[in-house]
Amino acid sequence: MPTVVRVAFARRLAQLDEEVVRLGAMVRGAVAEALAALASGDVERARAVIGGDSEVNRVRFEIEMRCYALIATEQPVARDLRLIFSISSIAWELERMADHAKGIAKLALRLVDQPMLKPLIDVPRMAGIGRELLMGQLDAFVRGDIDAARALAARDAEVDQLNDQVFRELLVIMMTDPRTITRATYLMWVAHNLERFADRTTNIGERAVFLKTNTIVELNE
Repeated sequence: MPTVVRVAFARRLAQLDEEVVRLGAMVRGAVAEALAALASGDVERARAVIGGDSEVNRVRFEIEMRCYALIATEQPVARDLRLIFSISSIAWELERMADHAKGIAKLALRLVDQPMLKPLIDVPRMAGIGRELLMGQLDAFVRGDIDAARALAARDAEVDQLNDQVFRELLVIMMTDPRTITRATYLMWVAHNLERFADRTTNIGERAVFLKTNTIVELNE
C-alpha cells in the first residue's frame, strides 16, 4: 500500500509540473498577442488579451489549491515540500507576468488611433527575449538544471539594456517635440512592462536553484 500511495503522490506532483508549464505557455502567448496588437493596432486582439487574463487567474488559483491539497493530505517533506512551494510561487509569478501582458494590451488600445513615434524594433526584441527566458526557465525548473537557470538569468541584462535604449530614444523625441509626450510615455510603459516580465523569469530560475540545492539565491543581485 505505501508504494501505491507514493506512486499516486508522484503522479500528482508530475501533474502540477505539467500545469505550471501549461500556464507558462498561456502567458507566453498573451505577451506575444499583446505585442502583435500594439504593432498592428488590432483592437480585437488587444481586447482578447485583456479578456483572457481571467483564465490565467483561474488556472493559477487552481494550481495553488492543488498545492494546498497536497500539503494537507500528503504532509510532504524535504524536496517534495520544496517542489510544492516552488510551483505555487511560480504560478503566482506567471499570473503577475500575465498582468504585464494585459497592461501592454491596454496601452495598445490607447495608441490604436495614433501613429507610432518610431519603428517598433527594440520593444519586440525585448518581448522575444522575455518569452525565451520564460519557457527556458520553466524547462530548467522541471529538469532541475541550475546551470541553465543561471545562464538564462544572466540574459535579463539584455532586456535591461534594451529598456534603457528605448527610454533614451523616447526621451529625445519628447524633448524635441512636446506634442509626443503622451505617446512616448505609453511606449515607455510598454517597455517597462516587458522589463518587469523578464525580471520575473529570473525569479523562476531562483526557484529552480532552491529546489535543487535548498538554498535561496539572488541570481541577478
